[in-house]
Amino acid sequence: MDWSDTKPREKDEGEQPFFSAIVTCHFEEKSIEEFFAKLSAALEGIGRPYEIIMANDGSTDGTWTKLKDIFARDPNVRVVMDFFKNAGQQAAVTACVREARGQAIILMDSDLQFDPAELPLLVAEYDKGYDLVSGYRKNRRDSFTRILPSKLANIIMRKASRSTMRDFGCTFKIYRASLLRGFHFNEFHIFSNVEAIAALNRIVEVPVTHYPRKYGKSGWTFGKLWLYNMDNIMLLLQRPFQYLAGICMLLSILFVLRVLTGFFVDVRILSEVTNGLLLNILVVVLLTLCGILAVIGEFCVRSHHRLQRSPGYVIRERLER
Repeated sequence: MDWSDTKPREKDEGEQPFFSAIVTCHFEEKSIEEFFAKLSAALEGIGRPYEIIMANDGSTDGTWTKLKDIFARDPNVRVVMDFFKNAGQQAAVTACVREARGQAIILMDSDLQFDPAELPLLVAEYDKGYDLVSGYRKNRRDSFTRILPSKLANIIMRKASRSTMRDFGCTFKIYRASLLRGFHFNEFHIFSNVEAIAALNRIVEVPVTHYPRKYGKSGWTFGKLWLYNMDNIMLLLQRPFQYLAGICMLLSILFVLRVLTGFFVDVRILSEVTNGLLLNILVVVLLTLCGILAVIGEFCVRSHHRLQRSPGYVIRERLER
């Protein structure tokens, strides 16, 4: 079908949506109406059939009431849901992805730090055949305490996904839906940008405007960012342990060669083993072992929770059209 004509058109109620716009909300009572008006205008302007799926991630303000009002008055909003408790943005995205019927999935935050009016910029790139079009914040308007751990997270996520993306944390993206469906994300297998991006080749980033947060504060605390970084470190476990094993093997071989060489010739390398040298080596070894044990412990705890089959989120109420 030719989508070159982007003028708004009449919609067929039984028509399969091209876009599924996913909106996650956490204490967005003050911003959700303004955001929704802008998102609807942007989607109407694109002129393709669409649906909107919205999740309230455990907010205890009036966010859920606002979502139910939006659902009642706009037939393009197909599903809204409310979580029993805050489960995190990735869990909210997971619940929405499971409901999505479109060929392409749009991810957006509802805190007005991104402008839905820029959505056509991403759509234009998606139409070129990319499987992921991601915005990147060219002038980020966040506090230093948000930016610093985010930069660390980007480094970890680039390594974990073997990707060169510059801004993983930008929650303004268009995914090809068949990719996300292929992972079968659910309450026991939470959506991960890193996991999805690691399976992609055709990716492009588009500069988007980033605005200061108008209302409230971000749900991404330092603690949550730390936990999210740990999630991505878990994806890196196989390679670091392989590298560590290789380094240990190499050092062992070099040490054996040094000992053997000492029987035949005088060498300058470690010519005298002092108590200070031994103490320094013991401290380094101890700290390294503690770090490795901490990572192994994290892995064991996560494996235990996974075996217990504890859901990542539980839906309290769900409305579907």
